[in-house]
Amino acid sequence: MRMEGGTSVILRVEMDKHAVTFGELVSLIGQQGGDIVAIDVIQPGRKMEIRDLTVSVAEPSVVDTLSKAVSIMKGIHLVNVSDRTFLLHLGGKIQVQSKVPIKNRDDLSRVYTPGVAKICLAIRDDPNKAHSLTIRRNTVAVVSDGTAVLGLGDIGPLAAMPVMEGKAMLFKELAGVDAFPICLDTKDTEEIIAIVKALAPTFGGINLEDISSPRCFEIERRLKEQLDIPVFHDDQHGTAVVLLAGLLNALKIVGKNIGEIKVIVCGIGAAGVACSRMLLAAGVKHLIGVDKDGAIHRGANYDNEVWNEFATLTNPNNETGRLSEVIGGADVFIGLSRPKLLNREDVLKMNPDPIVFAMANPDPEISPEEAGSYVRVYATGRSDYPNQLNNVLAFPGIFRGALDARASTISESMKLAAAKAIAAIVTDEELNEEYIIPSVFNDKVVPAVRKAVIQEAIHSGIARKVPGDFRNLE
Repeated sequence: MRMEGGTSVILRVEMDKHAVTFGELVSLIGQQGGDIVAIDVIQPGRKMEIRDLTVSVAEPSVVDTLSKAVSIMKGIHLVNVSDRTFLLHLGGKIQVQSKVPIKNRDDLSRVYTPGVAKICLAIRDDPNKAHSLTIRRNTVAVVSDGTAVLGLGDIGPLAAMPVMEGKAMLFKELAGVDAFPICLDTKDTEEIIAIVKALAPTFGGINLEDISSPRCFEIERRLKEQLDIPVFHDDQHGTAVVLLAGLLNALKIVGKNIGEIKVIVCGIGAAGVACSRMLLAAGVKHLIGVDKDGAIHRGANYDNEVWNEFATLTNPNNETGRLSEVIGGADVFIGLSRPKLLNREDVLKMNPDPIVFAMANPDPEISPEEAGSYVRVYATGRSDYPNQLNNVLAFPGIFRGALDARASTISESMKLAAAKAIAAIVTDEELNEEYIIPSVFNDKVVPAVRKAVIQEAIHSGIARKVPGDFRNLE
């Protein structure tokens, strides 16, 4: 009987058929809590045979004991153990594929020498032609130094590559953007800026990813100043766009005005700063940032210059104290910090119909079970709870729009337009406490975000090209 849920692994075994029967191996696997769901003969033979056994187990912890039992079985050599996730990553998840077949000498002469020379000279004489005659018009660099990867922290550039490959896949699958992962073996701010600047002629946009705070602020700021293509730190701005989209819809449910609410943002790193700035730009007037030492307030003279600037823009009443002290009378809690930081007593201090976005991963600041009926609208960054606030809703469409409009940057107004577009996908009929944000698989998201970004780029004069489907709208 096949197990539901759990996980699957593939055991590659070399079996001495004179020493052990396949039935004995199946029996052992069953005794250890495994269920064979598929069998593939890799190398048949009269005496020795190699097979791949796909085995379902109820708990990942079973894999180690099962593997050990198989490895010591007489007549069995356990060649390898792989789960489906590892197999998916074998050889990487992306590849470069030619758009034009090369079947004869004439094809070769046009894609390469001598025909390519006229294209090179055309670009030399008019550099703008690089956007129409090379991959630059549709290519984004996903750049990381591996210092702030997911919930893993500083794991280095090699270990960061699978994440950046995944990001590149999402760009292509969701928005048709060709993206390439570039993981840098340096943590030096100046080196990263210099390297990305030197690479820029190849790309139409730069997506900075998983670079630790506060270096990420300086790196993004300087690159935006020095390059004429969009530079976007997704951990900051993608999070901010999706968060605002969710909040706009949550406020509709509770019937509150964005200009009258009190918002607590907990965790003032890269995402916390960007989310706060986005909320202020959207009309929030009473916002307090809280970090490990309490509320960020004027007069504290922080070592982090970003915090000193943050203090001048937020906390209008200059409140001080820990989270539990400043959360009183709040309408919205936004967590970008660590698990179990918010408790039920804190929630009870908030205004009626509180909104809680607990976005720490993998464990939120407060679990849905503890939040219970005390929270009116609850959202996280996880896919197994309702209302997942996922950056995937933002960055593919934002870059698709920016590239199509040949935007020189991605402005605050373009990000605001993207957030409103995402929010608008959820209709009034669909909107409820457990559905404030569209699914990442909703095929309306990327076209809607693209359209909003292009319209705002044209309106604000950032667009250097009007896409064909917008020319009749001018």
